[in-house]
Amino acid sequence: MRGILASSIGVTCAAALALPLAPPAAASDAPDVATRTVGTADVQAGSRVDARGDSRADARAEVPGSTQSLPLRPLTHDRATGAVLGLTPRTVRTFSLLGVVWDDPSAHLHGRVQVRTRAVSTGEWTDWRDVETHYAEHGADPDSPEAVSGKTRGATAPLWVGESNGVEVRVLPEPDSGEPEDVDPVDAEADEGVSGGEGAGEGAGEGAGEVTTLPAGMRLDLVDPGEAESEVSGGSEVSGGSEGFGEGTGGAEPTEEPRTGVMTAAAKAASAANSALVPLGASQIPSLTAEETREELVTLRGTELTDQQQAKKYIGPRPAITTRRGWGADESLREKSFVYTSSVKAAFVHHTASGNNYSCSQAPSLIRGFYRYHTKSLGWRDIGYNFLVDKCGRIYEGRAGGVAKPVKGAHTMGFNTKTTGIAVIGSYGSKKPSSKAVKAVARLTAWKLGLHGMNPKKKTSLTSGGGNLYAKGKKVKMKVISGHRDGFNTSCPGGKLYKKLGSVRSKAAGYQGR
Repeated sequence: MRGILASSIGVTCAAALALPLAPPAAASDAPDVATRTVGTADVQAGSRVDARGDSRADARAEVPGSTQSLPLRPLTHDRATGAVLGLTPRTVRTFSLLGVVWDDPSAHLHGRVQVRTRAVSTGEWTDWRDVETHYAEHGADPDSPEAVSGKTRGATAPLWVGESNGVEVRVLPEPDSGEPEDVDPVDAEADEGVSGGEGAGEGAGEGAGEVTTLPAGMRLDLVDPGEAESEVSGGSEVSGGSEGFGEGTGGAEPTEEPRTGVMTAAAKAASAANSALVPLGASQIPSLTAEETREELVTLRGTELTDQQQAKKYIGPRPAITTRRGWGADESLREKSFVYTSSVKAAFVHHTASGNNYSCSQAPSLIRGFYRYHTKSLGWRDIGYNFLVDKCGRIYEGRAGGVAKPVKGAHTMGFNTKTTGIAVIGSYGSKKPSSKAVKAVARLTAWKLGLHGMNPKKKTSLTSGGGNLYAKGKKVKMKVISGHRDGFNTSCPGGKLYKKLGSVRSKAAGYQGR
């Protein structure tokens, strides 16, 4: 069912500002903006805001994460671009990731969403950037408890913009032409400049046409991922991602001491799900050699292994994996229980469609942002992906329940049962993924699929849970390592990453000793 938004658009034009925007005292003071903050803590009341609208660092340091939600308004000043809904330039509390959310998860946004943001570090506004508008296909299977919980919402993909304190949004409806082109979030119409002062051009005018193609209840969610107790060590572009990292060298790589200082019950439960691999509170699961991995396979699944698997254990060396505790997950955001599927017969590869403008040291912050966006903005039970991989080849635990266990994710609508979802952080429609990221996906799938005796170069039979390619209940032959677009009509994981899956399959099979 598609949400209907009817808006009257006036013909009055607002003059564009040529100078940088001067912020008001705070965004929440503006009478036309309703700000909803979702988080375990908020910015200290009455924090001073400087000339760039930036709250004091000591106040921000105490915030473990929060979400500002601003309803989109009819625009009367942007007839040249065709934008009918959005937000004029405004100052907001510091955030790093954004997305547009609406009420009905089944409603589709037929149009473009573009944003401009103001960087905290420079006070300068960026050019316009497109936000990926098709994102529902990353969710839970239709009719699953997660999908019918009554909590889920429709949304765009999240876009990482870095620390920002100002934002402008415009929504341009267009005729439904199917899936979007396979492109990345990029600068769009950069020469248009600032389109108005704060609050200028909002409101309904007389005599304009109606908008009937946009979902109801559209709002902009601005996510502050907060600060983790301990970010992933290294921090540079190549730390942890250099050749040889996670290559099955056993004790050759340094490991962190388990951090069990202050752990909530939920944090203990998430960590305990990996207790067969590492001690409670571990922030990193170290890599193993091939022989160590085969020995561990018997320990983990000995009674379930077939005679053939017992005779020849085809499994890749376990790669190093940063746990949820390692990337700073706030375990209070997710549902308490873990949901499992019976086995893992296939891996679906995704991209996060969040842009490529991030450093590897920022990857934990991005993941915390995705996690908060999935749980608090979209209403999912946890982050959707089972694993994430950054551009330096680091691998991260995604949905809670244990990396060696068949955790049921929300990543490929219709095919979340008996599969695992791996997301490479970034957008790969027009940009090639790094060789380190591709290699990491191969190593991860060689191990994860090897736990269940699956050959990365073969096909397997999966039953659709319902989607836009295969009807619910239809049995489908799928490659053991597939792209998201193989199970759903979508551009994900981007054409450039999709073209690398053949290499991933070959490498993964080689790591398994096939």
